[in-house]
Amino acid sequence: MLLAIKGLATGGAERLLVDTVATGDAASFDYEVACVMADLNNLAPRLADLGIPVHQLGATGNLDVRWVPRFRRLLVEGRFDIVHFHLPYTAAIGRPTVLSLPSRSRPVTLYTEHCLWNKVSPPIKALNRLTVGTDRLVLAVSEASRGSLPDRLRRRARVVVHGIDQSLSPEVAAERPTIRRRIRKQLAVPDDDLLALTVAGLRAEKGYDLLLEAAHVVVGRNLPIRFAAAGDGTLAGELRARHKALGLGESFRFLGHRTDILELMAAADVVVLPSHQDGLPVVVMEATSIGTPIVATAQGGLPQAIEDGVNGLLVPPGDPDALVDALARLAADTHLLAELGRGALERRAAFDVARSTAEIEDLYRSLAAARC
Repeated sequence: MLLAIKGLATGGAERLLVDTVATGDAASFDYEVACVMADLNNLAPRLADLGIPVHQLGATGNLDVRWVPRFRRLLVEGRFDIVHFHLPYTAAIGRPTVLSLPSRSRPVTLYTEHCLWNKVSPPIKALNRLTVGTDRLVLAVSEASRGSLPDRLRRRARVVVHGIDQSLSPEVAAERPTIRRRIRKQLAVPDDDLLALTVAGLRAEKGYDLLLEAAHVVVGRNLPIRFAAAGDGTLAGELRARHKALGLGESFRFLGHRTDILELMAAADVVVLPSHQDGLPVVVMEATSIGTPIVATAQGGLPQAIEDGVNGLLVPPGDPDALVDALARLAADTHLLAELGRGALERRAAFDVARSTAEIEDLYRSLAAARC
């Protein structure tokens, strides 16, 4: 069983893959992972610790296709029954490689759409459209991801809401008061201020332009709200320059890459997702697992996970004033904030990795049986 993905950085799709494999039935499946990019390996050590082989294919960028013959050699030597592609780049180029094998030794392929099909770059989308029909099964992580697929794929795609490893969540939730005091002291956030945390890569689709504009409105209205953002990415320099131009100072702090995300969420009053596009981000699952409410834009897969007024608040996409109004409402109503937190915690079972892994492995068994 080979799972192929572009990288093993700390993105959402990568996290879901690793948590799924870590929870898998080792007695029934011999999992191996193929990683295309040479420098995106943050999560590889965890797989190695679990004894799961990780094959580094060594690409240095999207145009470096030297990984393709290495991938083909891996397929030949590994004699895999199933290859599960994650993310469009790997699938678009990996499928033709599988098809180049003799039919008698060709593995069954399937694909998981983690993002929104229509947001992928045109060349990769075109390659995917040409080859995805050879996959025996297409999965989507949310109804929004499924809905973005072309008609012929949407009709046969199946939604599998993935989950995360929640083993640390109860302990973090139980220690919340202590964690809250410690981290808010580190961030110099007053006890009475609402701390709004965003966890996302510094990329255009994550809506940091909207978030910075909202923070600017907050400062202008002198509201008791502080912002913190954990993540790094290609827009780091541009966003920091915009932060400076808006004069946000300590009201908005970029934290860079962090490994203590659950503790940051425990210290925060609310998690904010101002995304312009999203499938079903892992940050929603993490926040839910410890009972931190979410304020998010009503787009992509977010309305599937967030019920307005129950476990969070939804605002129109691209509207910084609506985002500020939602945060101001929570800053002024601690009872509502607590109610939304309880509502979030009640949804945690929906994102349990054991459930989603069992569902995925049942699909693997069906595919393997059909191949015989």
